[in-house]
Amino acid sequence: MKTRVITGLVALAIFVPFLIFSDTWAFGLAMAVCSAVAVFEILRCVKIHKNLPVAVPLLILGAALPMYVYFAGGHLTFLRTAIPCILLCVLWILAVAVFASEKISFPELCTAAFLCFYVTCAFSSILFLRYYDEFGAFTYLLIFIGAWITDIFAYFCGMFFGKHKLIPQISPKKTVEGSIGGILFCGVSFVLYGVILSRWMHVEMNFNYFLLFVYGVVVSVVSQIGDLAMSAVKRHYQIKDYGRILPGHGGVMDRFDSILAVSTVLFVLNEISSVFVAVI
Repeated sequence: MKTRVITGLVALAIFVPFLIFSDTWAFGLAMAVCSAVAVFEILRCVKIHKNLPVAVPLLILGAALPMYVYFAGGHLTFLRTAIPCILLCVLWILAVAVFASEKISFPELCTAAFLCFYVTCAFSSILFLRYYDEFGAFTYLLIFIGAWITDIFAYFCGMFFGKHKLIPQISPKKTVEGSIGGILFCGVSFVLYGVILSRWMHVEMNFNYFLLFVYGVVVSVVSQIGDLAMSAVKRHYQIKDYGRILPGHGGVMDRFDSILAVSTVLFVLNEISSVFVAVI
C-alpha cells in the first residue's frame, strides 16, 4: 500500500505539469510515448511482441498517430489520416496471418491488432479533444477528472460501504456500492468543475448543470467499463499487470484503461454533436 501511494504521488507530480502545459509540444510527445508503451504492453500481454512484422508497424502507428494529431489539428484531417493508416495496418496484419499462419495464432493476432488500434485511437482522441477548438483547454480535462474521480471514490466507497461484489469473476475487489459512489461523485465533480469555470475563471460557455451531472454519470459508467474490460483481458491471459513501470500500479495500460475509454466516448460524442449542428 505504501509503495502504491508513493508511486501514485510521484506519477502525479510528473504528469500534472504535462496537463498544465498542454498547449506545448511536450503534451503531444507525452501522449505519443504513452501510446507506444501501451501498445507494447498489449503486444507483450498477447505474447506476440517478439513478432517484428506485427509489432513494428503497430508500435510506429501507436507513436505516430498521436503526434500527427498534435501537429495537424483539424478533425477532418485526423479522420482522413487515421482511417487509411489503420486500414493499411489491417491489410498488412492479414497478410502476415496468411504467410505466417504456422508461426502465429490468428485469434491472438486479431486480439492484439484490435486492442492496439483502440489504444492508439484513444490516445489520439485525448489530443484531438485538447486542440479541437478554443475551449479544448477546459473540456479535455473532463477525461481525467471523470476517470480519476471515479477511481478514487469507487475505491473509498467500496472500502467503507462495499458489501455486494460487482463482477467478481473479473475484478474480485470491486463492489456495487463502490461503483455507485464513483458514479455519483463523478457527476457532482462535473457540476463543480462547471461552477469553477463559470464563476471563478469566467469562461464564456453556456453551462447546463443538470446535463453536466448526466455527462458525469455517463463518463463514470464508461470509465468503469473501460477498467473492467482491460481487467478481463488480463485475466484471460493470466497476468497481474500489463507492465512494471509504476511499482504498485503496473504499466501504462493499468493506469490509463479508464482514461482511454472515456476519451474514446467523448471524441465520438463530440463528432456526433458536430454533425448534428451542421445538419440543423
